[in-house]
Amino acid sequence: MSSSDKYKRQIMSDLAGGNVESLDGSPVEENYDNFDDFANRSGRDERHGLFKRAFHHDNVPPQQMEPELQKAIAQIKPKERDDVAREFFSHLKKRGLSDRDLEKQLGLSTHHASRMNADDVSKLASFVYHSHPDIFQEVMADQPALIKFLSNPLVGAALGAVASKWLRR
Repeated sequence: MSSSDKYKRQIMSDLAGGNVESLDGSPVEENYDNFDDFANRSGRDERHGLFKRAFHHDNVPPQQMEPELQKAIAQIKPKERDDVAREFFSHLKKRGLSDRDLEKQLGLSTHHASRMNADDVSKLASFVYHSHPDIFQEVMADQPALIKFLSNPLVGAALGAVASKWLRR
């Protein structure tokens, strides 16, 4: 196992285990068995606050996030990949960007989320991370399955820095 994998596992372990403190300072006692448990049982607001701080251009530059997104999106289940793409399109549509225009602009093979391959979703995710980081953060809070496949130490460090404020070992 590479040191990056060990570091990632430690970050995810730190994320998933321990006591949680709410943003307003009132303590909330919650123990998570692993990252999947954290993703399933944590509240959307809790995840949103965590991901808003972790996935910011100041923490992880786009040129380092793009290869991570490609690897992570390739590893998630097709249904989860569809959900991620659907969420991105939904948020972008609210900003006046149509799925057909994005298909042409980004060189996607289709504008149908359910027919997109991993490469298409990666292109879409990279575009959103670059151009609409707030949407990226929202989708990560709604679709946390993608997070467990991010392995770059900088990504892990960004998550770990935020998690250390909320989750104590």
